[in-house]
Amino acid sequence: MNDASLRDPGLLDSELLRQFPLPEPPEDADKDERGLALFIAGSRELSGAALLAGIGALRAGAGKLRIATSDSIALGLGIAIPEARVIAFAEGEEGCIDASEIAALVEECEGVDSLTIGPGMRHGPALATLIETVLDRGGSHRLVLDAAALGVLPPLAEKMRGSRVGAILLPHAGEMARLLECERDSVTADPLAAAREAAARYGAVALVKGSWSFIAAPDGRSFRFRGGGVGLATSGSGDTLAGIVGGLAARGADPLTATLWGVYLHGEAGRMLTAQVGKVGFLAREILDLVPGLMERG
Repeated sequence: MNDASLRDPGLLDSELLRQFPLPEPPEDADKDERGLALFIAGSRELSGAALLAGIGALRAGAGKLRIATSDSIALGLGIAIPEARVIAFAEGEEGCIDASEIAALVEECEGVDSLTIGPGMRHGPALATLIETVLDRGGSHRLVLDAAALGVLPPLAEKMRGSRVGAILLPHAGEMARLLECERDSVTADPLAAAREAAARYGAVALVKGSWSFIAAPDGRSFRFRGGGVGLATSGSGDTLAGIVGGLAARGADPLTATLWGVYLHGEAGRMLTAQVGKVGFLAREILDLVPGLMERG
């Protein structure tokens, strides 16, 4: 690694991705060899987030999908994604996970290859306790944190840096401001600096999403990606990205590789939909059908 690679962000494109190949399962691999992705996601009002994230993981090539979600939506989610095993948990106050469910959820994390927490969930003390317990327990899985999970992380920064779990943070500018305990304007003024600070503070690969997205790794490497167009600024788009990244991590991609590929696939799907459908108006769910083909093209 040279000084320039630490100072200047590399351009994320298909050429760069050749340096970060995805794990390829052998032709005779079974679904276990392609990885198990677990999502703790969704709430009574945001069931679609869990659906989009879960399908995203399968489209990214994960072999098995498990979703732990609110008991109020678990049955419908299981019907909507028949490929998934759906685990119901009780919601507590204000729609957050009930504290009594934490031990059982942590047990569900045993043996998974990636764990994604946050899409469609509600903030609350129990969510912070869940993440802290996951960090304390350790494990060999990759940890992807998105949406509500990001809002409870600042008190856990030291614990995250010391954890053996490889972590990925997927905030937009507002969520990054909460992670860094600063004003949103500070993030938008220099998103690369924000990504680098978050990567160092939390010991994780950190993304700042935007028209230009910036990715930083704890070792100092950083990358920039020209976004896939304004059409990606739509409800559910972030959930699809979290699902894609979680699925790639389940396949065995390290945190940086999973993030780079996830950002690229998500953005390139946005470019294709812009050409096919229009600058705005395509749906987040339409992103996911394009992912397998884009992975083949690289």
